[in-house]
Amino acid sequence: MASATITSKGQITVPVSVREALGLDAGDRIEFVQIEKGKFAIVPATRSVRELKGMFQDRRRKPVTIEEMNAAIARRAAASR
Repeated sequence: MASATITSKGQITVPVSVREALGLDAGDRIEFVQIEKGKFAIVPATRSVRELKGMFQDRRRKPVTIEEMNAAIARRAAASR
């Protein structure tokens, strides 16, 4: 089992075997996902832009205009005061 030590600044070095298994390189980001209380999974957070294609596409929706966005922002700002 791979292990790491936390530095006084809260940093760790991810062991080589873990980096290789996750396909991580220098500069990649990771996320810590809580599985249950006291247990976390380390998940690569970097993805190719190509993997994101179509992820948020919903052809049934009409695109929102800048004016509609500004109106929604103004409504939320007014409601938060």
